[in-house]
Amino acid sequence: MATSKVTYLGDLRTSSIHLASGSEIISDAPIDNNGKGEAFSPTDTVANALASCMFTVMGIKARDLDVDFSNSTAEVTKVMGTEPRRITEIHVTFNMNIAVSDKEKTILEKTAMTCPVFHSLHPDIKKEVVFNWK
Repeated sequence: MATSKVTYLGDLRTSSIHLASGSEIISDAPIDNNGKGEAFSPTDTVANALASCMFTVMGIKARDLDVDFSNSTAEVTKVMGTEPRRITEIHVTFNMNIAVSDKEKTILEKTAMTCPVFHSLHPDIKKEVVFNWK
């Protein structure tokens, strides 16, 4: 069964519908690649998926540890290269809105690095991850 349906809307914009839930993602080409930059670009969504996935696997482990890090944030920076045009680096800075023990920090940080997106990205893409704990 398909995961999503992507429709080209014209003017370098797509609509992606998640078939199981009906939720929609709009993407635009970035300004530096002939687009309007009015929504996430496809490469933005790849970089963003890394932080979302890391939060998700940490959330699963945090539940086991009885730790709630709701309202924590992650800032994502994507670096593009040329020849060919591609993502060369993704920087993720987590700002964790909780004080936890050193052991819990280590467990959660190591868990984050096991996320499927982290391991699905090409090894040539530099992944810089920083955790700032309360």
